[in-house]
Amino acid sequence: MTDLTSDPPSPAGLSYTSGAGNLPLLGETIGANLARAIELYGDREALIDVPSGRRWTYAEFGRSVEEVALGLMAKGVAKGDRVGIWAINCPEWVLLQYATARIGAIMVNINPAYRVHELRYVLQQAGISVLVSSIEHKTSDYRRMVEQVRSACSSLRDVIYIGDRTWDGLVRAGAGVAPERLAEREARISCDDAVNIQYTSGTTGFPKGATLSHHNILNNGFFVGETVRYTAEDRICVPVPFYHCFGMVMGNLAATSHGACVVIPAATFDPVATLAAVERERCTSLYGVPTMFIAELALPDFATFDLSSLRTGIMAGSPCPVEVMRRVVAEMHMTEVSICYGMTETSPVSAQTRPDDDLVRRTSTVGRVLPHIEVKIVDPATGATVPRGTRGELCTRGYSVMLGYWQEPERTAEAIDSARWMHTGDLAVMDGEGYVQIVGRIKDMIVRGGENVYPREIEEFLHTHPKVADVQVVGVPDEKYGEEVLACVILREGARTLTRDELARFCRGRLAHYKVPRYLRLMDAFPMTVSGKVRKVELREAAARELLPETRSEAGPAESEALVGRAEPQTAPS
Repeated sequence: MTDLTSDPPSPAGLSYTSGAGNLPLLGETIGANLARAIELYGDREALIDVPSGRRWTYAEFGRSVEEVALGLMAKGVAKGDRVGIWAINCPEWVLLQYATARIGAIMVNINPAYRVHELRYVLQQAGISVLVSSIEHKTSDYRRMVEQVRSACSSLRDVIYIGDRTWDGLVRAGAGVAPERLAEREARISCDDAVNIQYTSGTTGFPKGATLSHHNILNNGFFVGETVRYTAEDRICVPVPFYHCFGMVMGNLAATSHGACVVIPAATFDPVATLAAVERERCTSLYGVPTMFIAELALPDFATFDLSSLRTGIMAGSPCPVEVMRRVVAEMHMTEVSICYGMTETSPVSAQTRPDDDLVRRTSTVGRVLPHIEVKIVDPATGATVPRGTRGELCTRGYSVMLGYWQEPERTAEAIDSARWMHTGDLAVMDGEGYVQIVGRIKDMIVRGGENVYPREIEEFLHTHPKVADVQVVGVPDEKYGEEVLACVILREGARTLTRDELARFCRGRLAHYKVPRYLRLMDAFPMTVSGKVRKVELREAAARELLPETRSEAGPAESEALVGRAEPQTAPS
């Protein structure tokens, strides 16, 4: 287990730190690491799919991965070829992840929420030769959408659908390939080879394909698992999507690098199914973004689930409100729950809280840098490292930084500077002990009358209101101040309403006047990405349409009434 030492002294008190530990980086491929786990933990459970009831020991999982790997080779997939996966959470997703790694292919994660034009773009941009896809889910007919774009994607030569004869055909095809050929292929794979492309959910333009190596993601999964003290006794409930780093790295790779078991509670997130899986499979760890934990805690029968087996888990994806964290620790038995911070381009985790961090550290920061990674906080304008306690842009460097954006060197150069620092776009503060607090996104920062307003600070405060279940704060256009503060609120169960004046009274004397939300919007749900992140850009755009005079008339009465009017003026001067 990693010796997670304290933060070393920073030169001249600057916001720079590097992670130390007593374990070296893993210098092996994902396939080699899995082989070692199979040898050590062959009879222990590796993967459980609760919906279908299917279960694999490590030995069985290894055989199933090999069948898929040989099948892909039979299909002509060569080293470096791109194999797409467009599917909801299922065991086949996990099998493909390890099978592509074993044959030296590059698995391309495709967001299950993509529509036709997005699918076409990824297939073309990545040059995918074989696509593995779900057949359908809810209103998405994946087969129909694939057929709509197939003729336009010259590189795509084969499509395999999970759950029909094409998947069975893939497995059967592998029977004609000698296992020795797979061993020969694996011998030619380097841990520095690309193994995965993940398309970031860009808010403007087309997404970028973050290209990650075996070394990137295997080590990140391993050290995340070390930080939450995983052993072969752990059983990890993974309701987050595999298509994102949270599921496939922090979930799958953290598990297999420690001989732990991955439990799939449902194809997509369902709070009841998640808690039922924890209870049934006696999970010791539970993952989720804050909105998932909020949904679980809000279940009317939450108290009836036996969650006593839990000891740890991970929250990531977006900042966790303090009150939610407190309830998770107290009511879900997750006394060692960890906050992780990172981004797809950094494999993903750069900083993480430790099990022995006190509740204040685990509710107000994202912890300290992981072993073998450096972080610094810089002035966005000058690039100079700022003193500790000063806001700036968080940058990270080390083994976890991606190889680059697939076939986009110019966009890569915009994100990774000449010294290999990845610029995250996140605003952060580092304290004297190296703990990092994320205070917002550079692009999310609200500038009201010359004052910088950080949404995270206001969101944390509003979570203490007894009627507020969840809240997102964004900036909206204002003729006088440039921007004003809008609070989008989901009410707690039983709370009938919340007025703008009631909210203003709650804030008065406790928040600076310019931080008090001038607008309030009550909502049933927030627009979300499939990975559980709130799409603040949609909240801003919707509010702007309603508030701007030239667009207000176009919105129509029903839409414009969704935004509660201005809060009563504050006594402090503006």
